[in-house]
Amino acid sequence: MAEANPSAEALNLSRLVEDVEQTLRQYFELRQPELERIGPPAVQAVDFLRSLVFGGGKRIRPAYTVAGFLAAGGTTNADAELGYDALLQVASAFELIQACALAHDDVIDASDTRRGQATIHRAAEAHHRENGWHGESAHFGESVAILAGDLALAWADDMFSTADVSPQRLVDALQAWRCMRTEVIGGQLLDIFLESEGSESLELANNVNRFKSAAYTIERPLHVGACLAGGSPEIIRVLRQYGRDIGIAFQLRDDLLGVFGDPAKTGKPAGDDLREGKRTVLVTRAIQLSTEAGDAACAAMIREQVGNVNDPEQIQALAQHIKETGAVEEVEQHIDELTDRGIASLDAARQLGAPAEAMALLEVLTELATARKF
Repeated sequence: MAEANPSAEALNLSRLVEDVEQTLRQYFELRQPELERIGPPAVQAVDFLRSLVFGGGKRIRPAYTVAGFLAAGGTTNADAELGYDALLQVASAFELIQACALAHDDVIDASDTRRGQATIHRAAEAHHRENGWHGESAHFGESVAILAGDLALAWADDMFSTADVSPQRLVDALQAWRCMRTEVIGGQLLDIFLESEGSESLELANNVNRFKSAAYTIERPLHVGACLAGGSPEIIRVLRQYGRDIGIAFQLRDDLLGVFGDPAKTGKPAGDDLREGKRTVLVTRAIQLSTEAGDAACAAMIREQVGNVNDPEQIQALAQHIKETGAVEEVEQHIDELTDRGIASLDAARQLGAPAEAMALLEVLTELATARKF
């Protein structure tokens, strides 16, 4: 595991990301003998998973877990109740939750690339085809990706529950962890139902953002970290409020990048959300604003084309129509409002005695979450 460090070291974001990377690599190596005992297929499937986990990513969830721990008064000094290695193990488990979500999400969305490389199901599909095996390559690839995602979820639980944490702190953190698992899966269910129904409900689109993304990206990592520190109900409440606001802003930024992002930076094709038919807040508001402006033709066009475009020129034209409705400007404004609310929550945390160094880390993470380009 990573060398034990004082709290100040955990506040160095680049060092923290390196430590999370090391923790994850060591955990994969720890589980490798089990895979080898099962056989080459298990090893191969986890190699696909490994490529996803170590193929990029901002490690924002582990960073927020550590930030929550420190903001709630936690310390990892030599005489502390919770060591840095144990904190890293719990924080890094969120990356395996993320890997599960991405592996399954890519199957659901039939995505070809993730972080600039083939998705698990496409990589496994190619492996099947190259070996000339029996059956349909696409079905094989999807099956492997689903099972690899399931394994990532199981390993996340293992990683979390075996950390060297006192029983009471672990019980408190486990409650937040359990809620997070249900929220992210429930949010994914909401997403696919809304997409299939062609929903134009802004409330439901916001619920997708709240549960599919915000909860497990920022709110619950902060919550888990604060529980590990034995944080007061007041500081936990303030951190969770910050997490909800900044988490939703994070997803709104993702919605914009899903339509207007640079593929070289996002690792996914431009306009992927439009191709997949995502009923995001951006798309929902574009339809509503067109209707409110009396432009029924524009509303009908967006309604019809979202999920039914593949040609890059068509996608670009649809994106331009969405922009012309004013929806992009409105979403940007909402991101700013949510960010301001999040910053206000940080001020409240300071008043509750949260350390200045932890607040500085949260300010850096706020910028990363809301103003990112990838």
